[in-house]
Amino acid sequence: MEVLFKVIRQQQNSSPVVQTYVLDTEAGNTILDCLNRIKWEQDGTLAFRKNCRNTICGSCAMRINGRSALACKENVGSEIAKLQQTEITGGHANVIPEITIAPLGNMPVVKDLVVDMSSFWNNLERVAPYVSTAGRSVPEREFLQTPEERSRLDESGNCIMCGACYSECNAREVDPDFVGPHALAKAYRMVADSRDSQTESRLEEYNEGTKGVWGCTRCFYCNSVCPMGVAPLEQITKIKQEILDHKQASDSRSIRHRKVLIDLVKEGGWIDERQFGLQVVGNYFKDLKGLLSIVPLGLRMLARSKFPLSFEPSQGTQQVRSLIEAVQQQENKV
Repeated sequence: MEVLFKVIRQQQNSSPVVQTYVLDTEAGNTILDCLNRIKWEQDGTLAFRKNCRNTICGSCAMRINGRSALACKENVGSEIAKLQQTEITGGHANVIPEITIAPLGNMPVVKDLVVDMSSFWNNLERVAPYVSTAGRSVPEREFLQTPEERSRLDESGNCIMCGACYSECNAREVDPDFVGPHALAKAYRMVADSRDSQTESRLEEYNEGTKGVWGCTRCFYCNSVCPMGVAPLEQITKIKQEILDHKQASDSRSIRHRKVLIDLVKEGGWIDERQFGLQVVGNYFKDLKGLLSIVPLGLRMLARSKFPLSFEPSQGTQQVRSLIEAVQQQENKV
């Protein structure tokens, strides 16, 4: 079949342009196969990264039809099927199917589909992604793990550092201090590793401001694009839970946000917004600066009759409370 490939090409510090290539290909050919043919047969100047071609190294990550993926994993047939489904829904139909290929996001373009991944690697280094045994004496033999201890590392250990999650991360796009989902997924691997001796200091670091786990906006894109099933958002959530287990609500606003939300929903079935702001931002009336910061908002809400003067618990509050308590009991057993 004939397929039209639209490649977003760009030189460093210049505006991107769209260049089209028509290729006679088969449904089973991967996107990387097609890029290789374009480079070998039509345009030798096209630049992109590749290495193993077996979904192992992560080198060929790029945006394919608007989402980050490995070019060696995605094939022409599946991409066209997705597009045809969209066209049926939208009422459009193209004579020649089109596949758009662009560089990864959140990183500057070097040339065409090649991006500068310096920030990606630098942020990974910020979480100290290696097991530390500095607090232990030198053992007579290697550090052993039980199968159960090793199984805790399975998901995060599958990361191939392709950059797909980093490319799609909304939090990283708006907050340059946020280390990114790849780094925090690797961070959980260190927290969960029974051989590591720096768990407490790691949790302190990952708890700091929005550069750590609290910078995540939980948009789920990192999970949806990960080619290896690492589920970065789940690893970030696990670190949050470790922090919550070690910290009190008074320790930081981020921790209060999570704990107060659970407590209020447990009490009334949904959030009592009058209490939520006072307890989270005002730290139970202990943070004068925090309280003063929400006074203007409170006054505007009062002026527009949008401030709830009373709170009505939701129907089924007892069921909600029972569910939360059951989950908490299960977590305590684990």
